[in-house]
Amino acid sequence: MADAREVRARAGRLEIDGVPRLVMSGEIHYFRLNPAVWRERIRQARETGLDTVATYIPWIWHELPDGRVDLDGRTHPQRDLLGFLDLCAEEGMDVIARPGPFVMAELKNEGIPYRVRAEHPETHPLGWDGRPTPTRSLDYLAPAYLEAAKGWMDAVLPLLAERLASRGGPVIAVQLDNEVGMLDWVSNSPDLSELALGELAARDPEAARVARGGGAGTASELAVHRAIGLHARSRFAEYLQRLEGWARDAGIDGPLLVNVHGTGERRGRTFPVGVSQLAPAYRGRADVVAGSDFYLGDLTVQNAADLYLSNAILASVNGPEQPATSLEFEAGTGDYGEDLDHLSPPEAGALKTLLTVAQGNRAINYYLFAGGRNPEIEQPENDGTGAGRTGRIAFTGERHGFAAPIDPEGRSTPARDALEAVIGELREHEAVLAGGVEEHDELVYGFVADHYLTEYAHPDAAARREQVADLQEHRFGGAREALLRALVLGGWRFGAVDLQAAAVDDAAVASDEWARGVEVDLDPSAVVVLPTGRTLGAAVQTLLADHVLAGGRLVLAGRLPALDDDGTPCTILADALGLASAGIRRDGTTPETEYFPLVRFEGPLAGRAEVRVSSAQLLRAAGGSADGPSGGSADAPTVLARELGSGEAVAVLTRAGLGRALVIGGDLPVHLGTWRELLALLDVRPGLRIEAERAGVVATTVRAPDGSRLLVALNVAPYPLAPRLELDGRDLGTVTLPARGHALIPIP
Repeated sequence: MADAREVRARAGRLEIDGVPRLVMSGEIHYFRLNPAVWRERIRQARETGLDTVATYIPWIWHELPDGRVDLDGRTHPQRDLLGFLDLCAEEGMDVIARPGPFVMAELKNEGIPYRVRAEHPETHPLGWDGRPTPTRSLDYLAPAYLEAAKGWMDAVLPLLAERLASRGGPVIAVQLDNEVGMLDWVSNSPDLSELALGELAARDPEAARVARGGGAGTASELAVHRAIGLHARSRFAEYLQRLEGWARDAGIDGPLLVNVHGTGERRGRTFPVGVSQLAPAYRGRADVVAGSDFYLGDLTVQNAADLYLSNAILASVNGPEQPATSLEFEAGTGDYGEDLDHLSPPEAGALKTLLTVAQGNRAINYYLFAGGRNPEIEQPENDGTGAGRTGRIAFTGERHGFAAPIDPEGRSTPARDALEAVIGELREHEAVLAGGVEEHDELVYGFVADHYLTEYAHPDAAARREQVADLQEHRFGGAREALLRALVLGGWRFGAVDLQAAAVDDAAVASDEWARGVEVDLDPSAVVVLPTGRTLGAAVQTLLADHVLAGGRLVLAGRLPALDDDGTPCTILADALGLASAGIRRDGTTPETEYFPLVRFEGPLAGRAEVRVSSAQLLRAAGGSADGPSGGSADAPTVLARELGSGEAVAVLTRAGLGRALVIGGDLPVHLGTWRELLALLDVRPGLRIEAERAGVVATTVRAPDGSRLLVALNVAPYPLAPRLELDGRDLGTVTLPARGHALIPIP
């Protein structure tokens, strides 16, 4: 054993023996590799610049049909987990252990032994209308499942504890389960088993009574769905905190990790769903750390802002001690189906890594780093993979990880070379990146967790589906994500603020499920940016109204909030801003008519070309019309743009109390100059100016505790750019960025 080391999550950093570190990890599945090549794969990871190996530890693989558990390879050499961990230690590599119980990883039955469901069919949840959920999920709190899971964790956790860094071993962190809540979400199947309904009844008897039908067609339809979603989150939290307790009881004294899922179709728009599901389980808990699960493919002008905002939101719900990490950070070609429907260029992994680390992520686990082969399992299943034999452990065929930087045969791909190069650059600046923080302008993105309480909708619940569609259209970065891209590609550096937690009175924090464990304050000087649909909770509306009336500034984009979360009318914010809806115009074509909303700028933006929008929230001054600066009252909103077909305002600057609000009801194009002019009306300008011939540069800055600074600039465009950079009024000159290139520039 080596010397004992202390690994802790402190002050938003990962520290090893008190020194902030960047943990750079690669996922290698020992159970998919012949032990004869374990050392070679570990060395390939180390030679790439990684310092850590991560691996799932599949329950379904280590538990034998007779119930015995093999973790030392006595029944199969690829079950020798202890030998693999010891080999990592010999090679000077740390380990992130991921023992489940659920592991997914393309394994059959999500990595759970088949016997759990066979012996305890009641553990399989019931969903809408009492029908079994269509996935291989289990009721996390079913006593039979918990008993079985406890048996597995009792077998594996003590062995991991013996090999912790604090005892001279390689294990620096242990993950709790994997992607909790994901299966229910993607299948629109809340757990409405008798156990779950009984628990819900104790909280909300009426919601429990009509839950299986989702309250469809009743006045309580939206309230019932809200109750179901909130109850699910409380159950996820109870489950993960039970696992946390088991781990601590077993002697795991280092960081415990929670994998937050949510990206899809190479976009980040749904990532905050995972945050909203799981933050109550980990926020504010000592040495419990959230990690993102990012599958974005290439990084382009389409999704670079997705990654930026996803990182900001993940950080916004953490307690002050908790760092952000990424536990599944996509690496490789992206050709997961071996059908060449997608190929990510090698530099994609480098660009995503640089932006994520610059935003304060302290650990990156490249998934999957090395491919392998799926072994056969002893328990036959009639699932198409057996054909007279036992069948393989996973559903991907024999080879697995064919898109990884190291392919199943051990050959390096171009993705590996790109990772080696970027990790080398990160190591040169590790002191700044491991201990520093991203610098921000006055802007702060407003995160509203309940905007992402949308994973469940009963098939017959029309009002619920309408609510979800409206939220999904506007909540992430505005319609078409135009607002978000304008900020990120326009040089703005910003974090996020958890508005829902900030809206909770201090005295109520202990009883508020979302905000429990943290206290969040909204900086009175902040310029809050909030894309929203018509639904915005009364508490958040009140918070924002008070913020503006007291002298704060607000950018509100999308729809004018008109409903509380349960669907009851709520215009607290609109009333405070002195605005009312004059209707909505959308584009569309039918055999009879066509309509293409066009917006004309006026007032301070007069003279700019008219622009097309896909939809427009029409705005009027409460009790009248928004007539512009000459409308008579000193407090009348200044019209900035009108929708031509109606003649109504679609963007206004309004004063309320001591503050101001910029309200934008149309998805204006990403014309960076226009957006800078709009935000300048609130006296806020980016401290980092990017002047380039075309859009495509994403840049931010990091400041270390000693005052040293680093500028990270990425070109996510398919053409070269040579932007001129100015930071805090200081001319930094021109930097040449090849297509898909980057630069790390120390700032003296």
